[in-house]
Amino acid sequence: MTTSTSSPPNLAFRDEIRAEALRLGFDACGFADAATAWPHGEQLAQFVAEGFHGEMGWMEETLERRSHPTAMWTDARSAVVLGLNYGPEHDPLTALDHKDRAAISVYAQGDDYHEVVKKRLKLLAGWMHRRFGEEVKVFVDTAPLMEKPLAQRAGLGWQGKHTNLVSRPFGSWLFLGSVLTTLGLPPDPPEVDHCGSCRACLDICPTGAFPAPYRLDARRCISYLTIELAGPIPPEFRPALGNRIYGCDDCLAACPWNKFAQVAGEARFHAREALKGPSLADLAGLDDPSFRALFSKNPIKRIGRDRFVRNVLYAIGNSGDATLMTAVEPLLQDPVPLVRGAAVWAARRLDPGRAAAAGARELETDQAVLDEWARPLA
Repeated sequence: MTTSTSSPPNLAFRDEIRAEALRLGFDACGFADAATAWPHGEQLAQFVAEGFHGEMGWMEETLERRSHPTAMWTDARSAVVLGLNYGPEHDPLTALDHKDRAAISVYAQGDDYHEVVKKRLKLLAGWMHRRFGEEVKVFVDTAPLMEKPLAQRAGLGWQGKHTNLVSRPFGSWLFLGSVLTTLGLPPDPPEVDHCGSCRACLDICPTGAFPAPYRLDARRCISYLTIELAGPIPPEFRPALGNRIYGCDDCLAACPWNKFAQVAGEARFHAREALKGPSLADLAGLDDPSFRALFSKNPIKRIGRDRFVRNVLYAIGNSGDATLMTAVEPLLQDPVPLVRGAAVWAARRLDPGRAAAAGARELETDQAVLDEWARPLA
C-alpha cells in the first residue's frame, strides 16, 4: 500500500513505523513536522557570529543548510527521530579520581556509534520506502541537521541548560539519528523543559564553558579542546583537563535525570576492556600503527595519534606522579612539534629539574611557538 505526498497525516502509518523502529533495536522513536517554523537556525547563527564555534569552520560553512530541516531537503515533510541508549555501567565521574589513568568519554569507549546508528537508520528507511512508496533520507550527526532540537520537537527529550538532550527515561545517554521523508505523518507532542532551577550541569563544568544557561562557548569546552582543536590546547585550560584525554562527561553525568537512566542494551556501546581506565603511561607510548590498532572501529581513531598523545601528555602533567617522567622523556624528542610541546609542558609540571636534564630547555623556542598558536581567548 502506498500514499502520495498529498495524503493527510496517518496515525496508523506512524504506529507501524514506531513498531518497526523498536523491532530494529532503537530505544526511542518520535515524529516531528519537518517543514514548520524553525527558530533554531537563528540561534545557531548567533552562536557562530559570537565565535563560540572556535575552529569548527564547518559549522559556519554549513550554516545555511543547518538553518532548517528543509534546507537539507526541500521535499521533506516529516522527520522520524530515533534514539539509541548508550547508558554507562558506572558513574563516569569516578574515573577522574584515578590520576594515572585516562578518563575517556562514555560514547567513545565502545564501537563508533555512527556505524551502528546509520546501519539501523538505513534498514528503517528502506522498510519505509518499500511499505509506503515515499522518498526517504537518513541523517546522523555527521550531516548538517540540527538533531537535538528536532528530537525535542519529536518528544524524545529536551535540550538542557548544557545544550545537550535530556531524556526522562534515558537521562543524558541517547545517540540520535533521523529519517526525513516525503510521507506526511502526525507529529508527536514536543517535550517540555524539565530543568527547573537546577544548575548541576553548569556548576560542574571545569572550564566555565557556559556563559549562561542554554549557551555553550565551545572554545572553553573540554570535548572541543581534546577532540576538535588541532593545535596546542591553550595553557590556561590544561590544568582543568585533569586526566580527561578524549571528551568530557561532567555536565552529562551531573544531571539528576540520570537516576532513571539504563545501561545500554547494545553490546557494541559497552566499554572495551582496553578502554576502561587505561594507563596513561601505556597510551603515551603509542606510535601510529599501535594507535590505529587500539582504536579500530572506535571514534577516537579520527583525531589521529599526534593529537591523542598531546592529550595524554597534558593528563600526565596533571597527574602529580613524577614516576610518569619515564613515559614523557622519549616524547621530548618526538618528531611532531605538537607532541614535543606537550611533552615539555608535562615534564615541567612533574619535575622541572629532570625536564631540563632531559632536553626540555633546548625546546624552549619550540614551546614558545606552539603556545603562540594557542593565544588565550580575548
